Amino acid sequence: MTRKIGIIFDMDGVIYRGSEPIKGARELIEFLKAKKIPFLFLTNNSTRDPAMYREKLLSMSIDVPEEVIITSGLATRLYMERHFEPGDIFVIGGKGLLREMERLGWGVVGLEDARKGAWKRIKHVVVGLDPGLTYEKLKYGTLAIRNGASFIGTNPDTTYPAEEGLYPGAGAIIAALKASTDREPLIIGKPNEPAYEVVKDKIGDVEGLWMVGDRLDTDIAFAKRFGMKAIMVLTGVSTLRDVAESEIKPDLVLPDVGELKRYLEAVL
Repeated sequence: MTRKIGIIFDMDGVIYRGSEPIKGARELIEFLKAKKIPFLFLTNNSTRDPAMYREKLLSMSIDVPEEVIITSGLATRLYMERHFEPGDIFVIGGKGLLREMERLGWGVVGLEDARKGAWKRIKHVVVGLDPGLTYEKLKYGTLAIRNGASFIGTNPDTTYPAEEGLYPGAGAIIAALKASTDREPLIIGKPNEPAYEVVKDKIGDVEGLWMVGDRLDTDIAFAKRFGMKAIMVLTGVSTLRDVAESEIKPDLVLPDVGELKRYLEAVL
């Protein structure tokens, strides 16, 4: 079995909630490393890049290399490299997404330049979760998209789980721009194919994939769309009631990732 499966983990609401690790997460990752079961972290949250997420995980005593961490920002950069013509980018998002767009080397238009009229030369508007969102960012994003710029969203999540509850996600910001531009964005992250392309490139030679997530509309839908075993944990967004009322059904529901370790021990 250890040679046949690879496991993909969402992060927010699965491995941690805000800055607090989920019970059993560190022990599960150490178990997978000891058993040489390949795994990746795949998060739709683009506010950090892989290096920043590695530091966050280390603060929770979870030690993994950057190479096993995929963000929707990273997936967006890789997709744009393959499928888009270079051009100036306007970013509505956090530091991690901004870093990924700067790595493209195409040029990033900041707010100061946008105020001086540079919004007219923007070719791509890339939108993710932005804790520093302002009306001015939405304004210049709207102007650029209406002027012909491509409209790219990192992920569709309308919320994300944090210590106090559910906060507005990237999908909420994307929805505002959809309303102001009458344009549909290209969405990169789960449950869409661009994210799956990156997973397949990075996971290596496995015969089957398991997806472990907390959201029916992204994680579990992603697993079902691409033939993975769909495992939902109850430490994030979706609940058992949501499962009962949804057409999207996980193959397995567990209280947390700590229980996944016990499940794997029994299977092995």
